[in-house]
Amino acid sequence: MTTTSRAGAPPADPSVGPIVDVHAHFTPPTTQAAREAAWRAMRADHFLAPVPHVWSPAIALEAMQANGIAMQLLSTVPVGHQALVEANTYGAGVVAAHPHRFGLLAALPTDVPAAALDEVRRAHEVLNADGFAVSTTYDGVSLGDSRLDPVWERLDALGATVFVHPDTTIASRLGLGTPLLEVTFETARVVTQMLYARVFSRFPGITFVLAHCGGALPGLSGRLALLGTAPWVANPGGVTAHELRSQMGRLFLDTAASGTDANLAAALQMVPVEHIVYGGDSGVPCTDDDSIAANLASLRGTSVLHRDDLPGILTRALTLFPRLRERIGAATGG
Repeated sequence: MTTTSRAGAPPADPSVGPIVDVHAHFTPPTTQAAREAAWRAMRADHFLAPVPHVWSPAIALEAMQANGIAMQLLSTVPVGHQALVEANTYGAGVVAAHPHRFGLLAALPTDVPAAALDEVRRAHEVLNADGFAVSTTYDGVSLGDSRLDPVWERLDALGATVFVHPDTTIASRLGLGTPLLEVTFETARVVTQMLYARVFSRFPGITFVLAHCGGALPGLSGRLALLGTAPWVANPGGVTAHELRSQMGRLFLDTAASGTDANLAAALQMVPVEHIVYGGDSGVPCTDDDSIAANLASLRGTSVLHRDDLPGILTRALTLFPRLRERIGAATGG
């Protein structure tokens, strides 16, 4: 077990710095009955979690200790506006109690732009959130919907970092649990819609971070550039192949469950290495200490990256989220 610093965090490797996880989930307190019901629903949809899922700050801190993670950015995007607002408030409380170990990515209800704008204001002005989290599709509305332009305009003005997570409510297919494959295709589908809507070029002040190394998108990026402007493709805005490549190159990708050479090689065909950021995907039933450790081992042993690239990947969230840098600096003496 790693020894701890006075702030309770694993001491930073001087050659790397504090490992900061941009992709960590949390769950507000719930009842045993609710956990049991969620577990049975997952198993009925081929997600064969062995036991009901439980999250708490103490459990998260123990898991972070096991893998030498100094800080996590917490996110969750519950279904239902009231549940979402309550989750954001709870998450802010967790950060207030552990300011040197956690940050908050406040969820936005992107099915109703006015409600999303209200939560942007509250998260920024009241909750002091570090950034924002959105689901690719929320209550049937995808992020490429033009009605969301006022939300992007506000986030653009804030210079916000927005974490894009795939919709996990979509049903499984072919008897395989949704987290295995479906989430990766969901990311690719919705982000492609956003490319044709020029979301990433029209709102350059937003830093978009895609979960799971962009899902299937990097592997499809060449196909999109090759065929995406063909006459048979619906392209009412006249987006060019150059625009498609340029927008994809602006995106940031996390390494959650995607630190293998296969994932990284595809990612580096789409974005520069400076746009890769560490993500662990902890706090959910599909991830445990062992899979996080294996993913980190893959990153550290990669033949795709240069050795000098790894420190930047593991600590890049401190650049994307300045408030984190201030808090962790206070905890470690700079």
